[in-house]
Amino acid sequence: MSQSNIKIRVAVPNDLKILKEFEQEVIRYERAFAKNLKQDPIVYYELEDYIERSDVQVLVATLERKPVGSGYAMIKDSETFKTPEKYAYLGFMYVIPNQRGKGINRLIINELLKWVKEKKLTEVQLDVYAENESAISAYEKIGFKPDLLKMRLRH
Repeated sequence: MSQSNIKIRVAVPNDLKILKEFEQEVIRYERAFAKNLKQDPIVYYELEDYIERSDVQVLVATLERKPVGSGYAMIKDSETFKTPEKYAYLGFMYVIPNQRGKGINRLIINELLKWVKEKKLTEVQLDVYAENESAISAYEKIGFKPDLLKMRLRH
C-alpha cells in the first residue's frame, strides 16, 4: 500500500458510528496500560461535540473511502504559570490493526499540525502511557520529547 492511497479529511457527523467504534478500540487497547479504567461501557471523547467545535479538528484517514484511522487536535489553555497561553492537544490517535506500521498515524498528525499552525499555536502536547513503548517510539520519530511523567501509588 502506498501512502498516496490514504486520504485525510475532516470528520463529519456521518462518521460518528465508525468513530465511536474506533474509540472503543482505543479503550480496549489502553486497558493493558490503565488498570484503573472503569468497566465498560465507558467513553473517552465527546465526538459529536468535537466535530462541531471550531477549536477542535477531528480527522479521519480513509483507504478507498473506508475509514482506517482517526485523530484530533484541540486548543487548550495552559496552566496560568506556563507558557504559551494556549497549546494544541492531540488525542484519539487510532489506526485499524491491519493498517498499522504504514505511516497513517504520521499522515494524520502532519495534517493536524497544519491546522495547529493555521491557528498560530506553537506548542503541541499529547498523553501516552509510559508502558506503551510502540506509541512512544512513533511519537519520538515525529519529534515529540518526553515531558512530565505522572506517577501513581495504590495502597
